[in-house]
Amino acid sequence: MAQVLDGKAIALKVREEVKEGVDVFRAKYGRAPGLHVVLAGEDPASAVYVRNKEKAAAAAGIDGHVHRLLSSVSGEELLALVRKLNADDSVDGILVQLPVPDGVPSAPILEAVDPAKDVDGFHAVNVGGLWSGGSALVPCTPSGCIRLLQEGGVALEGARAVVLGRSNIVGKPMASLLLANNATVTIAHSRTKDLAAVCREADVLVAAVGRAKMVSREYVKPGAAVIDVGMNRDENGKLCGDVDFADVESTVGVITPVPGGVGPMTIAMLLNNTLRAATAREENR
Repeated sequence: MAQVLDGKAIALKVREEVKEGVDVFRAKYGRAPGLHVVLAGEDPASAVYVRNKEKAAAAAGIDGHVHRLLSSVSGEELLALVRKLNADDSVDGILVQLPVPDGVPSAPILEAVDPAKDVDGFHAVNVGGLWSGGSALVPCTPSGCIRLLQEGGVALEGARAVVLGRSNIVGKPMASLLLANNATVTIAHSRTKDLAAVCREADVLVAAVGRAKMVSREYVKPGAAVIDVGMNRDENGKLCGDVDFADVESTVGVITPVPGGVGPMTIAMLLNNTLRAATAREENR
């Protein structure tokens, strides 16, 4: 049977590391790192995510604030708030919760965030830093996946890795991080020919396509490490990933469950990014 990576336990470990780092930061600089989340609209899932981030920040000793705005907010008003937070010296991290309300383009909002405070790692400056091997704040979910692999003892150097999905939020930065860890990386997607055969070549397979239980046994190499980023509902309305866990568990060597795998890591790495951003800002004064 596969080694099942406990994302909750590993995320708790990261959060404890962040809490210790925040204590050191507070002692050195006389303040706590500041994280500000912008939540526009009444999307129920977003509201839950933001509440969880708020609680996690408080538990880590981070000074967290949520700016809750009506769905009638304009793009200009959102931009004005982001610029205000950019100029506020007590703010180290800014996160604009997606999706923003209909009719408001998200790209200009995300591009307006100061790259030094971009704890989501979505700004073009951070994307470029990641791909060029420079200093960058890295998207939280991919960095969480890397930490899961490391905690699971999965050797990445020289490994053949396949990332199934090419989004800017997960697929592309995941590929870059695997490259940085000296894996040989293929990005596969819906247009890839012989998709299952390509995935079967992977020592490390990261599934991030948003299709419930798409990855079955025919997609995986025996003994492979499989990271399931998907969060879907199956035909019975039950939470599930992109990987058919029951079908592949007896074949693979390492696997993450859904829920309880990648999900908890995302918030943990957000806290880690906030501490990193705050430390960098203080050191660069």
